[in-house]
Amino acid sequence: MTNASNAPSVLRQFRMIFNAVKTHFQQVEKQAGLGGAKIWALSVVAQHPGICVGDLASTMDIHQSTASNLVKVLSNQTLLLVQRDLTDKRTSRLFLTNLGHEKLLRAPTPFAGVLPEALEQLDEQTLLRLQEDLTKLLALLGGNAKQQAAQTPLAEL
Repeated sequence: MTNASNAPSVLRQFRMIFNAVKTHFQQVEKQAGLGGAKIWALSVVAQHPGICVGDLASTMDIHQSTASNLVKVLSNQTLLLVQRDLTDKRTSRLFLTNLGHEKLLRAPTPFAGVLPEALEQLDEQTLLRLQEDLTKLLALLGGNAKQQAAQTPLAEL
């Protein structure tokens, strides 16, 4: 049994959410000159100087290859310094450069984006209910809801 009478209203709410996310990332790009995922990565490195790429990926909840690509771009733009770990040469440690700090200072907050910030403010019961309901919606989307998108930063979608 379906109740489509609320579907247009819910669709409008999704549009408002997507617009809020898009607007925030446009402001980030305009003010800092960098995309939202890059600013978020810089902010994580600023909070955790010497973090390794795997931990950056974990903190941002993105795929390790996505984090590696971000690091490569940010390093090429001289925003990040990548240093080999002294004890484990397979591991690289990340540090902000002065230019990276400057870019971060220009960026509006929240660095992770407005949606993660809003979700963190919800109580556990609301989050569980939302998770259950979105799971149902994703099931209805079927093959159009790609699993790899789950670990892609919103700013990159």
